[in-house]
Amino acid sequence: MDKENKKKPNPTDIHVGSRIRLRRNMIGMSQEKLGESLGITFQQIQKYEKGTNRVGASRLQAISEILSVPVAFFFEDAPSADGEAPRGFSEESSTSYVVDFLSSAEGVQLNRAFVKISNPKVRRKLIELAKALADDGPE
Repeated sequence: MDKENKKKPNPTDIHVGSRIRLRRNMIGMSQEKLGESLGITFQQIQKYEKGTNRVGASRLQAISEILSVPVAFFFEDAPSADGEAPRGFSEESSTSYVVDFLSSAEGVQLNRAFVKISNPKVRRKLIELAKALADDGPE
């Protein structure tokens, strides 16, 4: 393997790292806190999240427990070895817009606030308001 290929992160490592970042942000955990829970530095967490460093199996298991998700969460919609979206038995991915939304600061804030609303009627009204503001109209 030449030096150029060594420096380019693997697409799967990038995807797993982005899913770690997504889940960490969803629950409001800092890189420092995750690193502390694992006994490593936040810089190592940064490298995992960028895909610069590969996450080992035992470390990924520990991360899944800390972030309260199954290990499979980190591989959802992962690219195949050729960089294409997975095919075979998997269904066409319709979750990329959700990942994009929850990767944004606004999406994370809106999600956190929304799940704290316990009244289902208020939740429905909020959805109606968002649709009206987006000129989306009722479904």
